[in-house]
Amino acid sequence: MNTAPEPRPLPLFFDEKRFLTDLATEDAQTIFRDAIHGADTCLNNRFEQGEDIETLVHERADFIDCILFHAWQRFSWDKNISLLAVGGYGRGELHPYSDIDLLLLTKRKNHKPYKSSIESFLTFLWDIQLNIGHSVRSLAHCVEEAKADITVATNLMESRTLAGNTELRLQMNEKTGPAKIWPAEQFFQAKHDEQNQRHEKHGNTEYNLEPNIKEAPGGLRDIQTIGWVAKRHFHKRTLAELANTHFLAAEEYELLRKGQAFLWRVRYGLHLIAGRPEERLLFDSQRKLAQMFGYQDTKERLAVEQFMQRYYRVVLAMREQNDMLLQYMDEVVNRNNKKNVIRTINTRFQVRDDYIEAVDDHLFADQPSALLEIFVLLGEDSSIQGVRSTTIQQIRQYRHQIDDSFRSDPNNHKLFMRLFRCKGRLTTQLQRMTRYGILGKYLPEFDKIIGLMQHDLFHIYPVDAHTIQLIRNIRRLGNAEEEKKFPVASHVLKNLPKPELLLIAGLYHDIAKGRGGDHSKLGAVDARKFAQQHGFTEQETDLVCWLVESHLLMSSISQREDISDPDVIHKFALLVGDQIHLDHLLTLTVADMNATNPTLWNNWKGALMRQLYFQTRDALRRGLENPINKQKWIENTRNETVALLEQEGITQEQSTALWSDMESDLFLRESASVITRGVKAVITAEDPNLPVILIEDAGMEDDSVTRIFIHTKGLSNVFPIIAATLDTLRLNILDARLYTGNENHTYDIFYVLDDQGRPFATRGNKVETVIRKLNEALLTKDKHNVEVNRRTPRQLKQLTIGTSAHIDHSHDSRTTYLEVITPDRPGLLAQLGQIFMRFNLHLHSAKIATLGERVEDVFYLTDENNGAIEDLDLCNEIEQTICRELNTRNLEEESSGTTMELIEQRD
Repeated sequence: MNTAPEPRPLPLFFDEKRFLTDLATEDAQTIFRDAIHGADTCLNNRFEQGEDIETLVHERADFIDCILFHAWQRFSWDKNISLLAVGGYGRGELHPYSDIDLLLLTKRKNHKPYKSSIESFLTFLWDIQLNIGHSVRSLAHCVEEAKADITVATNLMESRTLAGNTELRLQMNEKTGPAKIWPAEQFFQAKHDEQNQRHEKHGNTEYNLEPNIKEAPGGLRDIQTIGWVAKRHFHKRTLAELANTHFLAAEEYELLRKGQAFLWRVRYGLHLIAGRPEERLLFDSQRKLAQMFGYQDTKERLAVEQFMQRYYRVVLAMREQNDMLLQYMDEVVNRNNKKNVIRTINTRFQVRDDYIEAVDDHLFADQPSALLEIFVLLGEDSSIQGVRSTTIQQIRQYRHQIDDSFRSDPNNHKLFMRLFRCKGRLTTQLQRMTRYGILGKYLPEFDKIIGLMQHDLFHIYPVDAHTIQLIRNIRRLGNAEEEKKFPVASHVLKNLPKPELLLIAGLYHDIAKGRGGDHSKLGAVDARKFAQQHGFTEQETDLVCWLVESHLLMSSISQREDISDPDVIHKFALLVGDQIHLDHLLTLTVADMNATNPTLWNNWKGALMRQLYFQTRDALRRGLENPINKQKWIENTRNETVALLEQEGITQEQSTALWSDMESDLFLRESASVITRGVKAVITAEDPNLPVILIEDAGMEDDSVTRIFIHTKGLSNVFPIIAATLDTLRLNILDARLYTGNENHTYDIFYVLDDQGRPFATRGNKVETVIRKLNEALLTKDKHNVEVNRRTPRQLKQLTIGTSAHIDHSHDSRTTYLEVITPDRPGLLAQLGQIFMRFNLHLHSAKIATLGERVEDVFYLTDENNGAIEDLDLCNEIEQTICRELNTRNLEEESSGTTMELIEQRD
């Protein structure tokens, strides 16, 4: 029995009559394939010309309906089988490479009579290059599977008959409907749990760097979930049928429709770019889609950043809709299971079954301040689980009440600051306020950064999410777990008299991003306006503004400057001025660094922050007019080292002979205990003419790094060899300090972590391997080949930047400061070491900072006479050589690995 499919419009681009005529005279597979190819070409061209996406997605499904109907006609069937579209295809939606999900539905469990026809039919579909997913089930089997699996039940809800006996689907729907299985209450709970699990897999955030547009929060699946639970309860086939009902207002439906259309357009484009099914917005695809959709770079923002902000704003709105409508469904579907316990808060709000609601439908119209008060109440009462759906709708309906008059109202200022003084749940309320459009309304400057992303791996959150994460980090510093991880910052926070000042500084620290110019200075202007409007004293206002303007200062100094140099500490102390500013800046910096990308925080960065904080605190206590005498510091360290070595049985004559020609910086930058262990290792070595290598963990037990001490004699320019060897061993250099005496007598100290961010000195096998490989590399004569076979991750390849090299003569008269910014690639330090060697430059120290896909490394160099590089032409040549060679290497790099040839010069 071959009945016509359920009526659907025939696409205008498809000439069915000609198709059938050709089919009667030519090879069937060729005719079908040509028709499919022609449809793909037509639809894709129309997509690129900007045609309505809903039309394209539905027309593709309509076309495939027709193709499948005619393919079905070519085989022999009886009245006890039918062909159904299910899933997304059942909804009449198809993207270029989406699976065409089919169900071959039989009346009886015995499929043997159709086995041959089914196999031939499916083979034909594969031969004509349709991307099908299929199942063969009887009515009884459908019921069994649907009972056991909510996903199957959901797919069957959206089925359509394409060919065969139309009555079979009606029977299936009746047997799998809510009256028989999965009643609305159970179905809702199952889908709600399913969504929570799905959200958890994607970090429970809309703001992933490479989001899955289908499965992530706010994505297409969230929109579909709304439709599924509503259809199950209200017995409607589409969301459009639910519009203008008490469940879905017309404007809410329109918002969902537009959001879905945008995501459909993104998904369609993703499929075309990938040439296969693809739901992930990978970095490379983000750039291509931005170009495809007509975005252009501006001075302030890249095209891709503009596109991704649009994406993030859409999914944020879709998640808001999802939250509100599922909350409403919970209240409606589970009405009989609710206790309906009401607790009055005040004359404006009450709590019903643990959810807050307005007591009057016109509350927000009559008393707009309640738009802020509700979030204050949520922050102050941890027993309230959320906001009732009707109240969410009212918030959205009346948020336009937040205008200039509202923002100037002192009562609203008090409410906003009261929220920031809540003891708990502040960040949860800020997230709600962002999602419901309140925070952006109250602070228009904040609205501009919602969904604003930076196209790199360093900033893993859009600016608004990063800001709220920073505030969460500050609040969490008081927790016992965080206190163990950040002991100094946690202690400092507990002693701040008004932590809300720090929180407001955090709120404004990045608020001016995306405007062009210095966001720290522009943000300080906004912060001053806020502080003055919200009743801060002049002293409090100045502190908040200074924190916003200086929020990058401490991280920059700790990672780029030589903080063992008393001059660096004194200059930083002058900038900070007093203990109050230092305490606030430390806490803000720690929270900011961990909110930017917590995976990039490591033991070394924590140790640097503590060192900078305590040394600056000591400088402030001494008085800014009393800087440390560097010569006295060096002499004290030397004397302390001698005393420690004598305790180890090493005489002053032995130690002095070893370091007599060594640079005095050794005693300025290293502690006596570190120097002592190195000197002892050299003096007690069996053959001090061979490399002496000492590996130990440095720092506290739970917050340490590995220190590698290397002494060589008679070898020059060993840095590139050591760097390449450590790179091959997957060890990340964080800091390098190189001290040289006469006859190429060197003490080199490297601070490293493994590729998991861990120290390794307690792992005996690893230590033995490192020592062996370093010795092999350093003792190889004439020429050293090191194969750096670490693959460059996909994301690093897709986020390419140019190299910049800058020599700054203002840092230190004794050495030359070189900053190199370039993509993070295997073997980078070794290549830079080779360049230094060719220019006869001496490397004294290196500060290594990896920021996502790029590195910002600082090197302190001297010329062949051990003085600062003063020749400006030479400086320019060094800069140009670094940029040229690193850029060339980045372009030519092969994924299989990079072989570095390191030429060793020996005396």
